[in-house]
Amino acid sequence: MGKVRTEMIKRISLELFDKYPKSFNAEFEVNKQFLNEIGLDVSKKLRNKVAGYVTRLVKIDQAERTELEEELPIPAL
Repeated sequence: MGKVRTEMIKRISLELFDKYPKSFNAEFEVNKQFLNEIGLDVSKKLRNKVAGYVTRLVKIDQAERTELEEELPIPAL
């Protein structure tokens, strides 16, 4: 069974990921600190869930970019 996240966590995470795409990292701790820096005023438990889901989104985004780069032909110089 996979992890189940509420719609609120997904909505907040996607909004933040769209607003700050370059600020998030594939590291949970870095994302958690960034959420503190931007002043996300939620409980510790909710902040950790949002940081975890954003970390997952970043990893998925990086994997998709890697796949696209591998599929594109490299031009000869």
